[in-house]
Amino acid sequence: MAKIRVKNLLLRTYIGFNPEELINKQDVIINLEIEAIIPEEALLADEPDGIYNYKTITKKIIAYVQEGHFKLLEVLTQNLLNMIMEDERVVWAKVEVDKPHALRFAESVSFEMEAHR
Repeated sequence: MAKIRVKNLLLRTYIGFNPEELINKQDVIINLEIEAIIPEEALLADEPDGIYNYKTITKKIIAYVQEGHFKLLEVLTQNLLNMIMEDERVVWAKVEVDKPHALRFAESVSFEMEAHR
């Protein structure tokens, strides 16, 4: 078992439901924690065959977020979590999505969700 962390993935997307948010992209910061099964054969051979590829899921997340339109931070977070959990090698995952400057006197607002098998 291995824990993979992707920290502070900074992307731009349409997020929110206020009129200006519907037409202007905003920054979101995404943090992922993923526990996945790593085959012992891959570790012994020092080869990527059969491992959970963090680069593949990160590219998929980047494309999804940058091309999407989301009204709710909660929906974006849940959809990213579902995307990660599609792979059967993942036994647990946590996704946190921050929306910087969402509130006037706060650095950011974030939403976090997790799932396990």
